[in-house]
Amino acid sequence: MDVEDEPLLFHTCSEESDEEQEEEVEVAGVRGFRDGVMCGPWRVVAWVYTRPWASWVVLGGFFLLPCALFAFMLLYCPPLDIDLSYSAFEVHSHFSAERFDALAIAVKTHLGSWDRWRRDSDSGEALRELLMEKLVANKTRNNGSRTAPGLNSTSRGDQGSSFRRRRLAPDYYLQSQALWRIELVFVAQGDGDRNIFTPERLRTIHDVERLLMKHPHFHQFCWKPMEVLRDLPLGPSYCSPPSSLLSYLYPSERGGKIYYDGMGPDLADIQGSLSLAITHPQFYWYVDESLSPEQLSSSLLRSEIHFGAPLPSYFSVQDRADEQRSHFKNFVVQYAEILAKQSTSQVKVLYGGTELFDHEVRHTFRNDMMLAVISGICITLLVYVLTSFSAFLTFFGLASIGLSCLMALFLYHVVFGVRYLGILNGVAAFVIIGIGVDDVFVFISTFRQATHLRQPQQRMVYTVKTAGRATFLTSFTTAAAYAANAFSKIPAVHDFGLFMALIVSCCWVWVCVLMPAALCIWTRRVEPHEPAAFHCCKSFRGLSSSHGPLSDEDDDVALLSVEMEQDPLEADGDAGILSLSFETPLNPAGHQHQGVVSAKLQWALKHLVVQPAVDRRKTILGVFLVVLLASAGCCCLLRPASHAPLLFRQDTNLQTLLALRSNLSGQGISCPMCSGVFMEKPHSLYSHTPSLTFRMSAHQQTRSTAATSAAPLNTAAQNSSINQTGFLLTVFISKLVLRSSTRVYRFSLNASTPSPWTLCSTEHEQVSSFQAFIHPWHNYTRRMTVCVSHDYYPYPSWMITSGSCDRRHSWLPEFSFYVAASAQQHSRKLHFAQHKLRPHPTRVCVSPPGCGISSMPDGPARGTFYTPLPRDSTSDGPMKASMMFGFNPCAGGACGRPAVRPLVDTGAMVFVVFGILGVNRTERRDNHVIGDIGSVILDPDFDIFKEMGHLCKICKAVSANKQLVKPGGAQCLPSGNKLSSVLPLLHPECHGLPEPNLLPGQLSHGAAGTRAGKVRWLSMAFESTTYKGKSSFRTYSDFLRWETFIQEQLSALPRSSALRRGFQTCEHWKQIFMEIIGVESALWSLLLSLAICAAAVSIFTAHIFLLLPVLLTILGVICAVGALMYWLGWELGAVEAISLSILVGSSVDYCLHLVEGYVLAGATARSTAQLCSEAAAASQTRSVEAVDHVGVAIVSSAVTTVISTVPLFFCVIVPFAKFGQIVAINTTVSILFTLTVTVAMLASAAPADFERTPGGALKATAAVLTLAAAGGAVWWAGGRAGLSAAWLSVGA
Repeated sequence: MDVEDEPLLFHTCSEESDEEQEEEVEVAGVRGFRDGVMCGPWRVVAWVYTRPWASWVVLGGFFLLPCALFAFMLLYCPPLDIDLSYSAFEVHSHFSAERFDALAIAVKTHLGSWDRWRRDSDSGEALRELLMEKLVANKTRNNGSRTAPGLNSTSRGDQGSSFRRRRLAPDYYLQSQALWRIELVFVAQGDGDRNIFTPERLRTIHDVERLLMKHPHFHQFCWKPMEVLRDLPLGPSYCSPPSSLLSYLYPSERGGKIYYDGMGPDLADIQGSLSLAITHPQFYWYVDESLSPEQLSSSLLRSEIHFGAPLPSYFSVQDRADEQRSHFKNFVVQYAEILAKQSTSQVKVLYGGTELFDHEVRHTFRNDMMLAVISGICITLLVYVLTSFSAFLTFFGLASIGLSCLMALFLYHVVFGVRYLGILNGVAAFVIIGIGVDDVFVFISTFRQATHLRQPQQRMVYTVKTAGRATFLTSFTTAAAYAANAFSKIPAVHDFGLFMALIVSCCWVWVCVLMPAALCIWTRRVEPHEPAAFHCCKSFRGLSSSHGPLSDEDDDVALLSVEMEQDPLEADGDAGILSLSFETPLNPAGHQHQGVVSAKLQWALKHLVVQPAVDRRKTILGVFLVVLLASAGCCCLLRPASHAPLLFRQDTNLQTLLALRSNLSGQGISCPMCSGVFMEKPHSLYSHTPSLTFRMSAHQQTRSTAATSAAPLNTAAQNSSINQTGFLLTVFISKLVLRSSTRVYRFSLNASTPSPWTLCSTEHEQVSSFQAFIHPWHNYTRRMTVCVSHDYYPYPSWMITSGSCDRRHSWLPEFSFYVAASAQQHSRKLHFAQHKLRPHPTRVCVSPPGCGISSMPDGPARGTFYTPLPRDSTSDGPMKASMMFGFNPCAGGACGRPAVRPLVDTGAMVFVVFGILGVNRTERRDNHVIGDIGSVILDPDFDIFKEMGHLCKICKAVSANKQLVKPGGAQCLPSGNKLSSVLPLLHPECHGLPEPNLLPGQLSHGAAGTRAGKVRWLSMAFESTTYKGKSSFRTYSDFLRWETFIQEQLSALPRSSALRRGFQTCEHWKQIFMEIIGVESALWSLLLSLAICAAAVSIFTAHIFLLLPVLLTILGVICAVGALMYWLGWELGAVEAISLSILVGSSVDYCLHLVEGYVLAGATARSTAQLCSEAAAASQTRSVEAVDHVGVAIVSSAVTTVISTVPLFFCVIVPFAKFGQIVAINTTVSILFTLTVTVAMLASAAPADFERTPGGALKATAAVLTLAAAGGAVWWAGGRAGLSAAWLSVGA
């Protein structure tokens, strides 16, 4: 039959059978309930949910149960730890994590702490003592015992002095030990050069640092080391200023001495100050890696403010340590709001530190969780509308969702024993709202549609049975999709998958129990007493013919328009449970009314979406095939992430600081004593080498004063009250307009302007005044002279020259001042030029067009110069400049040579470990990063003295590999007393060991563990060339190079050597494998959830041609979402992969509802097939009828899901935002494909006379179990053969 004829036949058959089918179905359904006998559990359900008091008991019981269990959890169980750290995603069962954890446990066990600054300071000396004892023993065997006593006594003396040092350690004064800190990073931004060392940016930084120190309680927590007592400007509190380069750039002066403390009011000479600071290697800690002595330019500047302990009223650091930390935390969090407002257009201020960073993370998490409130309000309004503005049903519908969350938390924490709540678990607050409201809406819609059942028992059993089965399968598949993530090796993903599976399951149970009870009470008690306002609204003309979704007069907007079977308690098959009737025209009497919005939506779905999809099903399937192939191709083009994972939005303080850490030194390196306060001693201002300028200035000032005294007496009288302050004077410029528009300019040191002169305005680039120095001051050494001539009538004429006044032409010197020939800090450029026509006045302006000259000095009568800016432009006069204004400490070559850049852990630190076999975690049940991580397993065969030559050889070989190790980055030995001088005495291979280039006072990363007079393990550290800001997938190649090189070195050792069991490890390797395994496990979870959904749908439908539409729709949705990610420019990282892993659960709901509607339409389809001559027409009829009744419900469900995820778009936490965007995109694509592609496939290939039977479901179950067993056997066999590990390595 032609395609064009099928719709005609379809409509004809439908029209002829409408009335007859509806009458038969309704009569059969009613007769079935009248004749059926309720028994067993359905009798109990009918009895409970038809008596209001019993329903109240159910509501009260299921309200109290979660609340009581949650209260028990809070009172009697260990508290849940909120783990918001990045390490929650680390895989501790992976070999990279086991290696590093083994080293970390060994260091903490033998040395006290992984932090090098907190390790036992005598660990290196202990190793030296063992080496000396071995050397003594060797000498004794070779040369007798004469030399032994001396060496032995030295060793004992050192050991005794070591004990004395520990025993006689002095007590600390209040706040004298730096315990906490605020970390500041100032990043240059804006247009132009991104150099942080500009006057404007440095002034901003100085203001920020001073602002933090002005906090009223700063002195109660500040660090007060003994060294600051010599800094007089820091009194009387003597709080340590910020550890910053501004200590050089803003020095202070007191009593004729220079103090490099950063407390000065004026900016010193930038180049000179940096030239002094760079003579210390600590200078490089403050700047980025691009700075060099030849190019003193950096894109950022670091600073730290340290806070000391013990606090007042505490006698030591250990005295009530938690209480001290709590006091400091309450104080330091006040800086978060202050620092958040300090960024400017030129400087971005980033802040973190001991407690401040954690506070910012928690504050961000709380703010994002508050967006769930917005989502809840939107969903509440939607439910309120859909329940005919019933506050009762709205409350209990949402309460069932909230109670399920409490129950899920109890099961998660108490039953499953998970003690941690990760950052991903916060997504549940958004997603469960949409999922839970879907179930609530299905129950309400099903109850509303059962108006043809007059008996309350029949109606309630029908609601529970139909809605419960409809929501069970979708909730089961959704929970299974989330539960698939519980198999992930990543702790945060595992916990998230388990929690979401529990919360979805509990939500289904609580909705199934509470909503029928709420509907019973609402029908019997609440509905008659609905607010009068709503009933008044019904009387309006616009709503007179519309009813809410719970109105008994509206029976057409339903999940399924159904009739009950004859015996609802003994259902041998599913085909006869529900029968569908076609839409019938409304009778004139108006006995049936349909909601206006629902009716229009239903009409639009049928005539604008479904009917065209059925008519053009072949076209739709062809387009879908093309889209599927194109989307699959785009998914293959998705690139792995090219950058480190983002936890927060890129423009936030948290993420910018995290991203910059890859460009900064390691977190273990702090520099509390690297500033000028500790590096420079107070200098005498006049004995300092650069201060020769002052003596020269005084001499020149004397000469200039003598020259000025030679001026005419009237000139001296005119300037008798010159405007000068300290070293500065102000030159005022006034003008007089003569005939022919000729202007004459007057230069004076007197602020008063005599008539008829007027002060110059700022129009036409003119200058009304400028400041200059009385005598030469640092770089302000260019002398300018103001000359005056009285030969021009009626007024004198003034000019400015850089030379001398021409007395031959009656030009006499008026006064002199000093300016700079080049740009300086706090300076502005001015132009001057003398007019060629009489009376030859000189004009000063701010740009060349105003003076008609070029930008370079051209001669004595015209040119440019630089003058200092006024200290305060808002005041009436200039302020006094301090002695440090423009101070150059390196003038005359007083500073030394720049220091060599040390290594400050800007690259990944790789450790080569010997003597450690692994980590023992047999007593550890979970895989989480919080808690005890196990114990170290040591190698009993490791002997450092037997392997000394091999160890030194490996150290040299690794440090010589310039592709892996930075120059000077080898730290083979722990910090100790001349260990490198002792080792050559033990083995000749140890001569010429590489020395690390470290900061002064910085401890080596190398470590050795000693116990019972024996070295048990040794770790060599190497700062690698691996940039920590690269993506995990790119860094993986660096890991492979390291692993290959180390294994080559170890394999070259003798087979009997214990060093062959050594390994290389790095904390950065843990992070890269975290993302790689995250992507890999998420993709496996995607496949697993797809298999689970396929199995569930197979058992439910028991027919291959009903399974294929669901699977193909899900596959199309996944590929389409992946293609949209590619078109949006996203990259496949851990966050995107984790979001993709839940697509199956979100995609299956709508198409499964549609297939369920198709199956339940079996009775009507069979009647239609008998009237129609083609089976294909019956398939089309069933497809259209399913959407006709299910469409409004699934579209409403999609709307609620999208609304619940839209607030996620605005989250600062990137996993939340990406998750919300992907779920919203997935929901939109899924509902679109369901209403078009799934309908077209059902109309084309679905069985027209399919009848679901229990036998078919059992056969499908057996087939699924058989396939699962076969797949498990294949996987097991592959694992035994090593194929699964090979496949996983290829995937990585």
